[in-house]
Amino acid sequence: MSQQKFMRFEAKGQTLKGIVEGETVSLIEGCMLGEWKKTGELLSLAAVEKYLPPIENPSKVLGIGLNYRDHAEEGGHPIPEEPIMFFISQTALTGHKCPIIYPAVSKLVEYEVELAVVIGKTAKKVPIESALDYVFGYTISNDFSARDIQRRDKQWSRGKSFDTFKPMGPWIVTGIKPEGHDIGVIHNGEKTQKSNTSNFIFDVPKIISVISMTMALLPGDIILTGTPGGVRAIKPGDKIESYIDGIGVLENTVIAE
Repeated sequence: MSQQKFMRFEAKGQTLKGIVEGETVSLIEGCMLGEWKKTGELLSLAAVEKYLPPIENPSKVLGIGLNYRDHAEEGGHPIPEEPIMFFISQTALTGHKCPIIYPAVSKLVEYEVELAVVIGKTAKKVPIESALDYVFGYTISNDFSARDIQRRDKQWSRGKSFDTFKPMGPWIVTGIKPEGHDIGVIHNGEKTQKSNTSNFIFDVPKIISVISMTMALLPGDIILTGTPGGVRAIKPGDKIESYIDGIGVLENTVIAE
């Protein structure tokens, strides 16, 4: 697939989707994961009123924990022998430039920039060698996590599934490889997390293959592939810029509930 940037957004009182071309968006109709065509209408990116999660209603959102060695070590966790998977609520999804709501029930929320994989076709019992054939594209996510709740529960889904805790975007980029991209966070103007997607413990083909041996991955499903070291706590008012070279920058501001 050629390299393109697909996005979903609101403008002119409508929910729209299109392909980013420079500073404009070429509107499309149909399914971006399947059959679609350009409508011929162009909009300026400046006319976007609200960025939406680039995929609507995935059947599941999955996270992979402790997939960078330095992040496992900073949390005092052993290096996993196989990918650690957890489920994330769909209602946690939000978009570029949308607020992250700091829940009143938590006293410790941290950020985790991640490469997110968008599945393009049904993948079941997929061998590693062909796993990337099932990928539609990649986007940026940040896996905001209520650590105190995560530690009390001794599992991860609730602490990572608060509404707005999974911003994604600004768009999905197709036609690129998952490895070799600088990844990091700029927190209130300071570079904190900084790594490269070549530093995964388990690469994307391995992750897809392992998951597909347990459950079918369906078109539009999203996999968050883990975060590097350097996570920090946030507070209302903070600005978080999550970047991945070759994709872009996902920007969000934290607000109190």
